Amino acid sequence: MKILVINCGSSSLKYQLIDMNGEEVLAKGLVERIGIEGSRIKHDTTGKERVTIEEPMKDHKRALELVLAAIVDKNHGAVASMDEISAVGHRVVHGGEDFASSVIIDDAVMDALNRNIELAPLHNPPNIMGIEACKELMPNVPMVGVFDTAFHQTIPAENYIYAIPYEYYEKYKIRRYGFHGTSHKYVSMRAAEILGKDIKDLNIVTCHLGNGSSVTAVQGGKSIDTSMGFTPLEGLAMGTRSGDIDPAIIPFIMDKEGLSFEEVNDMLNKKSGVLGISGISSDFRDLEIAAEEGNKRAELALKVFTNRVTKYIAAYAAQMCRIDVLVFTAGIGENSGLIREMVCEGLECMNIMIDKELNNTRGQEAIVSRNLASATIMVIPTNEELMIARDTLELLSNR
Repeated sequence: MKILVINCGSSSLKYQLIDMNGEEVLAKGLVERIGIEGSRIKHDTTGKERVTIEEPMKDHKRALELVLAAIVDKNHGAVASMDEISAVGHRVVHGGEDFASSVIIDDAVMDALNRNIELAPLHNPPNIMGIEACKELMPNVPMVGVFDTAFHQTIPAENYIYAIPYEYYEKYKIRRYGFHGTSHKYVSMRAAEILGKDIKDLNIVTCHLGNGSSVTAVQGGKSIDTSMGFTPLEGLAMGTRSGDIDPAIIPFIMDKEGLSFEEVNDMLNKKSGVLGISGISSDFRDLEIAAEEGNKRAELALKVFTNRVTKYIAAYAAQMCRIDVLVFTAGIGENSGLIREMVCEGLECMNIMIDKELNNTRGQEAIVSRNLASATIMVIPTNEELMIARDTLELLSNR
């Protein structure tokens, strides 16, 4: 079975065509600047040279038309016909409380996605546009929705309820939802697979560290707590997001600076995090270089970030009584040995110790813990597209 995986942003679209017989990526690509001048597709078919397609794309439907044309193109395509595509798996950011697992998309699912727009006003609308465009272009091909929030629906109430009047949960569903769930699910399952152990017997902490970052406690294969909350703003200090702050800071700044709520919200999401602390960049590679050169604010930004990660890991160790496996993934987690080392320095009192020599690795699966450490520390590149394809295959096989 060949499955097309679609991940729609507001002006971008990522895709992969995966042959599930062997889980081989046949083609993948990135569509940029949808609805903006200069739109283009960077398309790669395995075994062939990259093709860049520059053509106006007024909306996601036109973008998908060109993607499908590229996939079946006789020169740079991956399949001879659209008939070879058996299903489409869609990444959807927010499923609210409606979805605790991936689902085959029907009219009832679409109604629920539209109801949940208010929970993710920036992310769900383009996800929905991608689904609707695919349904129009591929009306007889089954569609599956895979939700970033679904993996975290196993979190118990004591970990997802906020200490505000309960009526706001009842009326507006204000609670911790968590994000990056597809990534946390994939790397926790992969960790158990690499170690040759049953995931039901493991306490795992997964650290998805990128420009957006989150930490999740996975007990017996289920998420029991995670650092992101009602929105992706809560939790760790990130590239441009503040993470955890005293909520009283918001009205204080609004009063002192004469800012509107929209301006403060923009500041917390786009001008804070390590960018706000360092004043240099949201890119951790830039910060590492600046810190090496003696820039104190860059050094401080790195310490704030890694200290937050360490605190969440330690908190989850307390919840689960022990950590068997600690996983680092995503752009920073997979590629920055320095960040991994700084995080683990604060965990040595728990006998969670990193091996500096083994830690000298980038972008590949590796075990980087010292011998006799109480937890196995692993680097595992995430693969959300494969996880979406697997969920799609499983649902269609069982119907």
